[in-house]
This record gives sequence, C-alpha cells and structure tokens, in this order.
Amino acid sequence: MARYRCPCCGHIYDEAKGEPHEGYPPGTRWESLPDDWQCPDCSVREKADFEAVKET
Repeated sequence: MARYRCPCCGHIYDEAKGEPHEGYPPGTRWESLPDDWQCPDCSVREKADFEAVKET
C-alpha cells in the first residue's frame, strides 16, 4: 500500500490506515479519494498537491 505526504504540514495519508475520522476506512486506495479531498490536518492542500512517499 502507498503513502502520500502533504507538502504544507507533512500529514501522511497511508492507504493501509485510511482516514477513518474522515469516512475512509483502512485499505482505501488513494485513487478512491475524491479529487477535491483536502488535507485533514491543515485543509490548505488538496489531493493533487500531495507527494508520493518513496519507501526506502
């Protein structure tokens, strides 16, 4: 599963964890989030601004 980071506040969207408090259960794929989804921590950045986190 992939992870994506907000460039403004650093919030990580982890597909394995989802965002249950936002209505997206664990396992929710990035592609399944609406295009106008905003960062739940800062509400400044939208989905298009998030950066894929490269696994090391």
